Amino acid sequence: MTVLLILLVILAVLALVVPGTAVRVLREYERAVVFRLGRALDVKGPGLVLLIPVVDRMVRVGLRTVTLNIPAQEVITRDNVPAKVTAVAYFRVLDADRAVIEVEDFLAATTQIAQTTLRSVLGKAELDTLLADRDRLNDDLQKVIDQQTEPWGVKVTTVEIKDVEIPVPMQRAIARQAEAERERRAKIINAEAEFQASAKLAEAAAVISRNPTTLQLRYLQTLREVGGDNNSTVVVPLPIDLVRPFLGPTGPPQRAAETVDGQALSGSTNSP
Repeated sequence: MTVLLILLVILAVLALVVPGTAVRVLREYERAVVFRLGRALDVKGPGLVLLIPVVDRMVRVGLRTVTLNIPAQEVITRDNVPAKVTAVAYFRVLDADRAVIEVEDFLAATTQIAQTTLRSVLGKAELDTLLADRDRLNDDLQKVIDQQTEPWGVKVTTVEIKDVEIPVPMQRAIARQAEAERERRAKIINAEAEFQASAKLAEAAAVISRNPTTLQLRYLQTLREVGGDNNSTVVVPLPIDLVRPFLGPTGPPQRAAETVDGQALSGSTNSP
């Protein structure tokens, strides 16, 4: 009787334990790599997977895209500027069989490959390229990392540089350089503006010189602008003829002086 009770207990325990070890349910995004006596079988799932207790061992692999935060890496750029760079990588498992058999831990291996590649690729670029041409660097990082993880059945889809931290003294030097560049551009723009303005003034002077009335009209227009609506200045227009003597010597006085000098010269030659 005692032996029969022991057998019943053993059978009850087996009835509870065996289904838990022999039956697995995989979700839609999961696959199972089953090893039977150490040999890999075909990839199972999704759905119900039946295993032989003690004989089979199952490794569960997810096929969803994994977001991998690459820790901050100390990088020295090609122009000898130290920087601390952080990035993020997105990858997913395409072949669950190779992801389990070819590498011990594909997540840790991908993380180490991403860190090493980040330092090596960014170390070949200059600081200006690192700050202004991130799209090309992201593509280079994605291609290099994907080539190294492809034998493991892992596909790296995207790599993005998140942040570039530069030391404070270097930030000040970059700010001074940018300020000097802006001052240089401002001086060039002012010089070009002066050149264009002088050309336009020369053209205006040529037009005004052909018609003296134009100068008088321009004079009156200037007076009108000075005496605006909200201005208390009283403007009294004067004829341009009154101002003309103050503009400089004219032609007739010079000819008169030459005539006088000529008469004086002739008078002096005719005197005994």
